[in-house]
Amino acid sequence: MGNKPNYKVLVVDDEPDILELLQYNLKKEGFDVKISSDGRKGVEIAKTFMPDLILLDIMMPHQDGVETCRQLREMPEIHGAFIIFLTARSEEYSEIAAFDIGADDYITKPIKPRALMSRINALFRRDSKKKDDSNHVKIGDLTIDRTSYTVKVGEKQVTLPKKEFELLYFLAQNPNKVFSRDDLLQNIWGSDVYVLARTVDVHIRKVREKIGEGYITTVKGVGYKFDLT
Repeated sequence: MGNKPNYKVLVVDDEPDILELLQYNLKKEGFDVKISSDGRKGVEIAKTFMPDLILLDIMMPHQDGVETCRQLREMPEIHGAFIIFLTARSEEYSEIAAFDIGADDYITKPIKPRALMSRINALFRRDSKKKDDSNHVKIGDLTIDRTSYTVKVGEKQVTLPKKEFELLYFLAQNPNKVFSRDDLLQNIWGSDVYVLARTVDVHIRKVREKIGEGYITTVKGVGYKFDLT
């Protein structure tokens, strides 16, 4: 990854040793890195730094990682950024809350730098591959533009967090084809990220709330499809 100096990474964690460890390893990989020990300051840095990836602790004073992630996902400046939670909390409800709020990955501490770098590299490789595909889908009054991460229903623009957008985009690119939850997990989250199958259901529900019920159909006992019938 040393040949990718244009990728920018923001690390937000209240543990100085973690910040130092991650900053060293990320810079070694060729990333442009900024750090913050506070969630609120991290949000302010993100506005001007515009990172491609944010590594975010959950348990922090003043403002926890879940609230910080929510604020980051509302920022148009970094709409396409990846967010990876780094946390000592391994409870299922914490993981569900993280993905529900828009996280791309969830990694429990203690951090293994080589494994973390491998997962970061995989995220960027997968993202680069997607960007090589067709970037524009128009079906009926629904318009999806991957270059700007925008969705319109008629003339109304709809804001979707990154994973909701990727899920809708993938299904719309493969209309009338049924995908199981495992298929969607593999194609949207990747094989190197452990995500609960119910996370797919949560994301589908949120997409439907924003674009309407008529596009994504549930095929009972099988999965989901983007319906053109």
